[in-house]
Amino acid sequence: MTDLGSKNVTASEMDKQEVFPWRRGEFFSSYENILGHYIVKSIIENLRPPSLLDLACGNGKLTSELAPFFKKTVGIDASRAHIEKAVESHPSIHFEHCLAEDFSSPGEFSTITMITLLEHVQDPVGLLEHAMANLAHGGVIIAHVPNALAVNRRIAKLMGSLADEYELSPFDIDVVGHRRAYDMEGLVRDFDKAGLKIIKTGGVFYKMLSQAQMDWFLKEGLWESGGFGWGRIGEEKTKDWRQAFCDACYEFGKQRPQDCNIIYAVGVRK
Repeated sequence: MTDLGSKNVTASEMDKQEVFPWRRGEFFSSYENILGHYIVKSIIENLRPPSLLDLACGNGKLTSELAPFFKKTVGIDASRAHIEKAVESHPSIHFEHCLAEDFSSPGEFSTITMITLLEHVQDPVGLLEHAMANLAHGGVIIAHVPNALAVNRRIAKLMGSLADEYELSPFDIDVVGHRRAYDMEGLVRDFDKAGLKIIKTGGVFYKMLSQAQMDWFLKEGLWESGGFGWGRIGEEKTKDWRQAFCDACYEFGKQRPQDCNIIYAVGVRK
């Protein structure tokens, strides 16, 4: 029996995903590309081979960085524009155009990633439950979400530019398509409700400025040694201080995950 109501919901939700203009690497490209690199690094530290399902793969850039660690890689996205770009840019990877909630391949994947997905969907617990059916024995689900309590958002509240850390900005709603704001407690709670046992939590990148400010800083900052930029005058003139800063923000973020731009949880079936 065909569930016409369910079909209509799926079609409506997929249409909705086409209207958001956000593309990874096109908005605040310097910071977003750097952040993506460290998100991938955090996944590599927790992945389990041999098979990867990347739910909400976007343009496939991060999927392609993870693919070398797996024998089989599949990327799923609800945006046709994203999938077309992914197929064009990474033809060796299998991509499918569908909602993460509709993809089904029971017990096939040892690692399932959700990179900044749960804040977008209608029912995050339901999605985690559905994804768990695709998990192989001993496999992991790794979900990353923006952190409402990141230090830059807490500073913004004190400044008065945010009424509340959990407030969604017009950019969040209209450009990126967020439906909710997460903190670590909320992410852990959704994993638990879905029947996933948390084996690790963490944070990615200690970000002290807004997205736009970080992007400008990475492009325009005084990164040369001396001249009141980075480094000691007369020492290590050839060091890449911009890279050193980014690496330090990643490593410091590991010590203070509750303050990071992105938080994540790694879960296994209970």
